[in-house]
Amino acid sequence: MKLPKRSTLLAFTLLEIMLVVAIITLLLSTAFYFLGPQIAIGQDVKIRADFQAIGQSLQGYENMNGFLPTTEQGLQALVTAPQSEPKPNHWYQMLKEMPKDPWQSEYVYVCPGKHDPKGYDLSSKGKDRIADTADDKGNWDFK
Repeated sequence: MKLPKRSTLLAFTLLEIMLVVAIITLLLSTAFYFLGPQIAIGQDVKIRADFQAIGQSLQGYENMNGFLPTTEQGLQALVTAPQSEPKPNHWYQMLKEMPKDPWQSEYVYVCPGKHDPKGYDLSSKGKDRIADTADDKGNWDFK
């Protein structure tokens, strides 16, 4: 009796490998389908948390200097001292780095705001990463 070579006993066929890949793909697509709404909730939670942290930093900046950073100075005024007017009298680094939204875009800061003329508007450009579109989320959405 002749025994088959050892290497053929240990190898997988192409059909078996393709079947495993198809099963994994099916499981992942099912998981993404069911987790989709939770991912959107997580993105909203991150935006809300970032707005709260940035808002507290802006409030501290305003309390120390009597004014908010201008739109031109932007949120970067919380990380590095602004060089343009009005320069803060008592600048302190409020944030080590500026957080990014869930789509890795910078938040949009406008002062005075369109939605809050006595304060500021802070918004995320949303999934499309384009400002002033329907998917944008702003601090006015979470009040």
